[in-house]
Amino acid sequence: MTEAALEELARQALERCRAAVVRLALVEACTGGLLCEKLTAVSGASAVVERGFIPYSYESKVEQLGVSLALLQAHGSVSAEAVEALAQGALARSTADWVVAETGIAGPGGGTPQKPVGLAFVAVLQRGGQSTVERHVFTGDRAEVRRAIAGRVLSLLLERLDAPASS
Repeated sequence: MTEAALEELARQALERCRAAVVRLALVEACTGGLLCEKLTAVSGASAVVERGFIPYSYESKVEQLGVSLALLQAHGSVSAEAVEALAQGALARSTADWVVAETGIAGPGGGTPQKPVGLAFVAVLQRGGQSTVERHVFTGDRAEVRRAIAGRVLSLLLERLDAPASS
């Protein structure tokens, strides 16, 4: 994903959230603030972005967001279980209507055969609703992987916002 494409997605997500009067919390365990930077670069972001978390270490995931250390030890910080717990923790610690969360391995090191560089889990959670969690393996260098993760988070948010409400 190009820088320009990511910026356009951020603009679209911000406009859609603003139109729907949605407040958003961000959990960026891999992109390290890239999502927040792209969203807050757009005028009017303060009406949407409620807060952001950048929990890079196990300790920060436990302390900031209440993720169980046992969960992290059992599944790792790059897992479907971890990203869902991150999203739930952010929702509990904010007044946001929606949470987007991601965790991954941007590289160039840190990958294993079971969890390769480029592996990411993304989640979108609406207050009072179910999480949507996805697993992806992105390719490219560190910057490209981070942009791809951020782009998928924003795309998934737009998809969820546009989905009909479940009865």
